[in-house]
Amino acid sequence: MKTVIVPVDFSEISLNAARYATRLLTGHYGVNMILHHVYDKSGEAGEITGKLEQLKYDLRKTGIVNMEIFAEEGDDFIGELEKLARHRQADLVIMGIKGRSAIAQSLIGSNTLKMLNTKACPVLVIPPDCVYSDLKNVLLTSDFQDVVANTPSVPIREFLKAFHPKLHVVNVDSEHYVSLTEEYQAEKMKLKKMFGDFDPEFYFLGMNDTDEAISQFAGDKNIDLIIIVQKEQSIFSKLFVKSHAKKLIYQSSVPVLAIHE
Repeated sequence: MKTVIVPVDFSEISLNAARYATRLLTGHYGVNMILHHVYDKSGEAGEITGKLEQLKYDLRKTGIVNMEIFAEEGDDFIGELEKLARHRQADLVIMGIKGRSAIAQSLIGSNTLKMLNTKACPVLVIPPDCVYSDLKNVLLTSDFQDVVANTPSVPIREFLKAFHPKLHVVNVDSEHYVSLTEEYQAEKMKLKKMFGDFDPEFYFLGMNDTDEAISQFAGDKNIDLIIIVQKEQSIFSKLFVKSHAKKLIYQSSVPVLAIHE
């Protein structure tokens, strides 16, 4: 990774995400972390720049990362963030998200979900009150459907190479019984080859509730981060899939890295 953008609005949610990002990137000396803020009144420029400089100074107490600040005037936060991510060819955006209540999701979570939908780059979503811990165990969810075409192996591998965690590949399907079908076995071998240098372990959970299964697994295995792949879906399944991804992002107690296929 070379460029990581951390948008901040100076709320505790965004400040916590900035602290997490600083800890995460400490020691990665080739990475440039951009603290980004969009203000809507031209007279705020000086004040916002000063606040970003103070935040940059404060974050130095959390970890050592090459940082820059970028404040700009605009009335479309996500539009400006997406433009910056594409212009700077960002490898990652790290954002906070608030709460599990419907009100919190609609008011504060919407920007994070909008950024996920831009496909500008992978987005790492930091839950409220999440405290950084070393990435020792990472969970990759997969539906085991045409994994070569549907798994964005390049960005996933780049992330794994940066942090060297143990990789756990999880599939949830209520149809799982004692043994896997030939189709699942074949897709498993493709994923094993794709991520072979990370010594992946595979788990097939026979449960109906995917979110509950992943949450329970994450707790049992001390998972530090979950990777989900956002797929392009048919018009008939798009609403369900978006709702499922949204639910997982809001309910996870550990960071979720969302990557488009």
